[in-house]
Amino acid sequence: MAERKATLERNTLETQISISVNLDGSGKAELETGIPFLEHMLDQVARHGLFDLAVNAKGDLHIDDHHTVEDIGITLGQAFAEAVGDKRGIMRYGHAYCPLDEALSRVVIDFSGRPGLTFNVDFTRASVGGFDVDLFMEFFQGFVNHARVTLHVDNLRGENTHHQAETIFKAFGRAMRMALAEDPRMAGVTPSTKGVL
Repeated sequence: MAERKATLERNTLETQISISVNLDGSGKAELETGIPFLEHMLDQVARHGLFDLAVNAKGDLHIDDHHTVEDIGITLGQAFAEAVGDKRGIMRYGHAYCPLDEALSRVVIDFSGRPGLTFNVDFTRASVGGFDVDLFMEFFQGFVNHARVTLHVDNLRGENTHHQAETIFKAFGRAMRMALAEDPRMAGVTPSTKGVL
């Protein structure tokens, strides 16, 4: 089985980002972004997706977190796209429901080759841990555009903003884990009637 790994860098006047991902890892995360709550969420993705993930980001946080969060999403999407390669033999579709106390979220993903985001989340507060929760949509939009996936994120219920966010990222990790799992019955086969994704 070929290694499904990638390391990418993105350097702009606003951010300098390096990301490494191993799709067949054990859930280890090494995160240095300057944004603690985002790191907490990325740790959920690695741990529940069983991906090894290293993210090092330096951004213009003296302005706000926007550029850094969006560019991490972009670079992470690029890294996943490179690591998965031609998508032969993968399950392609993944879904997960994850609860945390009163909160429940559902994430459904398709490694379709077509970027599309549906984000139905009504956070109960504007920020948590000093983090502007509006930026989560920017993160997922960047990821979707560059991983070229269709992604539906639905927070079905929740009163605690931290819980809402955490259920989303746990479900995101688990949905990707399912979609990227290799099916031995599909070895060498592209999971599409078109023959290409």
